[in-house]
Amino acid sequence: MAVQETPRKVELGVYQRPDQEPKITMTEVIAALLSLLWLALSAGFFMIVGKGSNDFDSIRFVMMLIAIFMPVSMIWVGALAVRAARTMREESYRLHTAISAMRQSYLSQQAGSTPNAALEKKLEDIAAAQRRTESALAMFTAVRPGQTPPEDKLAIPAPELVENQASLELGTPSESLAPPLSVADFIKAMNFPETAEDKEGFRALRRALSDRKVSQLIHAAQDVLTLLSQDGIYMDDLHPDRAKPDVWRRFAKGERGATVAPLGGVKDRASLALASARMRQDAIFRDAVHHFLRKFDKTFAEFETTATDEEIAALTDTRTARGFMLLGRVTGTFE
Repeated sequence: MAVQETPRKVELGVYQRPDQEPKITMTEVIAALLSLLWLALSAGFFMIVGKGSNDFDSIRFVMMLIAIFMPVSMIWVGALAVRAARTMREESYRLHTAISAMRQSYLSQQAGSTPNAALEKKLEDIAAAQRRTESALAMFTAVRPGQTPPEDKLAIPAPELVENQASLELGTPSESLAPPLSVADFIKAMNFPETAEDKEGFRALRRALSDRKVSQLIHAAQDVLTLLSQDGIYMDDLHPDRAKPDVWRRFAKGERGATVAPLGGVKDRASLALASARMRQDAIFRDAVHHFLRKFDKTFAEFETTATDEEIAALTDTRTARGFMLLGRVTGTFE
């Protein structure tokens, strides 16, 4: 004879069906006893005290019904309220259990997805390294034999200044007396000094500030970068996609639209959102941004005429150029 196996309880977690609630609970039993007691007291009262005239009085009859059945109805209303409260407590407990289980499930999924997140980060690092390698290759392959070293090459061509330098008269501005700015110093100045001990960076910055055109761009860049830092936006945190020097040359020549869209390579959503919101709300910031964009556009157009691809790639990796790419995308300059 086969032994009948006791069926095991299926664990359904928060979706487990609750135990069947009895149809008649202690609350209903107490309510029924109280109702019978009241009806008995009411019947006894009318049997003992209710003797009197046999004439039918409708008002008296209605009052008697109210006196008998109103307390009974109130008893049962209270019983139903107690049962509803108990049901709500049970539903609240089940809901709390369900939320706790969902939270545990979410945490488990997050823990299980950690390797995927690490893999994605590694892939992003590989892609960033690939972009840096491509930029470095572009810079090295752009070097041509016989090119003027960046230390000796002028950043902003000014032949008329060089020709007239020997015939300067009294009262000539001090900017005209300063030596022409080299490409190397111009690029270093556009990146600003790295630290307070960066003597070479400060030297290049002082030389750039002695140039009237470049100093205007430096002051404009310093203003917008300071304002952006107030919102926690720092150029060192931005890692934009690098555009080819040919795209920058097209922009310098006045092209706009899809051909120069890669210049807006900043993909940091938080920085874009913060800068866009401040452009709408802060008039001072908006004026400073437009002034900076105009100065950068004009200065770069002059710089591009004699710059090599290597020099353009180096300039576009500076803090000033990153600010231009960020704000240019926010304002739609590249469209």
